[in-house]
Amino acid sequence: MYIFKIQKNKKMKKLIMVLLVTFFGMAVQAQDKEVKKSKNATYEVAVNGNCDMCKKRIEKAAFSVKGVKSAEWSADHQDLHLILDENKCSVDDVCKAVAKAGHDTEKVKATEEDYNKLHTCCMYERL
Repeated sequence: MYIFKIQKNKKMKKLIMVLLVTFFGMAVQAQDKEVKKSKNATYEVAVNGNCDMCKKRIEKAAFSVKGVKSAEWSADHQDLHLILDENKCSVDDVCKAVAKAGHDTEKVKATEEDYNKLHTCCMYERL
């Protein structure tokens, strides 16, 4: 009877050990699948505008978002080059801020109210 209990305890210990190893392996694998966010992610976003006043306004709006490290708008190409910390903000956050300043982006359109606040030389052709 005593030998039977010892063998049963060994089997139970092995079973518990196998379950623990399996659970630990699954937990580690799940962590590896998480998307890693970059501290220096680069993006290009289409932003409508016309002049140097637009450039200042667009860049100021982009920099108002915490996590934006660099923002440069090109009037020739109508795009905003961004470097941002994805742990602190997203491209969508920047697009919302720029749209709030009155400029349409490829992701977020400015409201009529915000667009109408622009100086007359800054009123770009809306689609």
